[in-house]
Amino acid sequence: MDSSRRRVVMALFAVLGAWVAILELQVVAIPGLSLGPITSDYAHNVIEVLAGLLCLGGAWQARREQNAWLLIGIGVLAWALGNLYYTVVLYDMESPPIPSPADAGFLLFPVLAMIGVLALVRARTHDVPKTLWTDGSIAALAVTAVSAAVIFQAAFDNVSGKTMVVATTLAYPLTDLLLIGVIVGALASTGWRLDRTWMTLAAGIGVFWVADSFYLVESVTGTLSSPSWYDIGWSLGLLLVAFASWQPAAVRRPAVPEGLRFISVPLGFGAVGLTMLIYGCLTEMNPVAVGLSALSLVAVMARLMLTFRENVAMLRTSRDEALSDALTGLGNRRALSRDLAGRLPNADDARPIVLVLFDLDGFKHYNDTFGHPAGDALLVRLGSNLAACLDGRGRAFRMGGDEFCVLIQPGADDPEQLVRSAAAALSESGDGFTIGCSYGSILLPVEASAPAEALRIADQRMYAQKHAGRMSAGRQSKDVLLTALTERSPDLGGHLASVAGLAERTARRLGLPADEVERIRHAGELHDAGKVAIPDAILSKPGPLDEDEWGFVRRHPLIGERIVRSAPSLSRVAELVRSTHERFDGTGYPDRLEADAIPLGSRIVAVCDAFDAMTSPRPYAPARTAEEALAELRSCAGTQFDPAVVETFRAVVAERFQRSAA
Repeated sequence: MDSSRRRVVMALFAVLGAWVAILELQVVAIPGLSLGPITSDYAHNVIEVLAGLLCLGGAWQARREQNAWLLIGIGVLAWALGNLYYTVVLYDMESPPIPSPADAGFLLFPVLAMIGVLALVRARTHDVPKTLWTDGSIAALAVTAVSAAVIFQAAFDNVSGKTMVVATTLAYPLTDLLLIGVIVGALASTGWRLDRTWMTLAAGIGVFWVADSFYLVESVTGTLSSPSWYDIGWSLGLLLVAFASWQPAAVRRPAVPEGLRFISVPLGFGAVGLTMLIYGCLTEMNPVAVGLSALSLVAVMARLMLTFRENVAMLRTSRDEALSDALTGLGNRRALSRDLAGRLPNADDARPIVLVLFDLDGFKHYNDTFGHPAGDALLVRLGSNLAACLDGRGRAFRMGGDEFCVLIQPGADDPEQLVRSAAAALSESGDGFTIGCSYGSILLPVEASAPAEALRIADQRMYAQKHAGRMSAGRQSKDVLLTALTERSPDLGGHLASVAGLAERTARRLGLPADEVERIRHAGELHDAGKVAIPDAILSKPGPLDEDEWGFVRRHPLIGERIVRSAPSLSRVAELVRSTHERFDGTGYPDRLEADAIPLGSRIVAVCDAFDAMTSPRPYAPARTAEEALAELRSCAGTQFDPAVVETFRAVVAERFQRSAA
């Protein structure tokens, strides 16, 4: 709808609202006020008919909510026309006929409004939780119980006459109490998230209900006087309902209130229903009010059951999530500890348990090549394969990252065969990748009696196997490179072997771990791999090198790093090869690193390489004695070499000479 037309409609509502205020002022403050047609006997009829037409106009522009507002608009117009008929035809009669066409119009409004409100709830709210529907039912039943006890009771006690008269008279409070119950229930079912539509609609129906209730009570008790202050309530209520039809729609999913608000609606309205039942026990109350009060308490019990079921489901979900790996759905580390602690006390030599820890081989390369989403999908597939492999014989767990674990009860089956089958389930190969696994197993309770000890032993065995596999792959790659270097320069083999041996002994004397010692030995064997790119004329030149020739020499550590890194198992060795020609004072190449910024393994290889070069004959210099070479190393300690490494190396050489002498 364009903004200009909307401004016209809003202006019309403002005029009608001011008109209603003038009519109310005429009744309660200035009884003699007369403004011509504005304050005539038919003024309220004009306002009500216009309200009905405006509500139908709101239905026309509502689109998705058109059916709901069409029902409400027809109801408003029916009431307005019924009241017009009453004003024109029946008002001056001493005993108006009951029922009449006016009654038909009056009763159509609450009936059509109820259906329209329910249609509006359906159009404006999606996926309403069952607890909110129940809250709405509790609120509706409690409110209608109060209305039945007060308004319907007054009509019930005072109505008499023919059947149609009694039925028509009781239809008014009955339809009114149903309407107010429906609107209260609708508000509760939204989680009390009220927008302008709901607030205006509820206000309109509430004002209309108050006016209708006062009129009904005074009418059946014989205390009716006209005009009265509440007369304008019908016109104002219908005008507010029409105004609600022009508010913007807001479709949302109702949210269940949290904290105290979560229980305030069922407790509050449930207390109202309980109060009404107690009141009914102390005084005489009509069956409708008693039945509605009882139903409100039944709805409270249903709400309690729903809440209990939701809490149980939430606790079950929380427990499953706490014990499950989010990616694969397998049990997690906490589930393993719990399962292991539960099974271990019942295990014995006749009914052992096999605990196996797995670590995938090649998974990092797969992730780097195909990306993390593909890596996650691979983990899901492998986890599913592992669970299927163990079906009926054990349970699989994911420890995190690329680590898995299984608990197997082998029974009469061969435990080793089951472990190998599980390892095969965690293997996959394809174009450009091969995934395997290293594992460590332990038989319980034969080899361990406590869960922590069992996990520690299995973990140690798994990493021992993985380390052995990596070292084997590294040795194979290193041997291939060494063979290529020897074919290129046959006299290079002896030098590389000597440097590697000295580097290994120096690293051991420094107290480095075994895997680091092995890495430094490989770096000693491969530190000159880049020399395959240097022309023989430069390598064998008897005199000093010129600047261009030095350029070739300075590039060989980078070339060597690229050659060695081409074998994935030697990537950490390649890092050492790159830095074997750095100097302790920062004047080396290729990165001009200094002091501790140079990897320790590279500093060790540099000292060993220099010593072997000085004690071996070269085209440009004769060989030096070991004492002369050590003296040269000491003189260059702190500038070219690491002083601590030089001193350790001197001890290694001295120890070697002592063994030779012996």
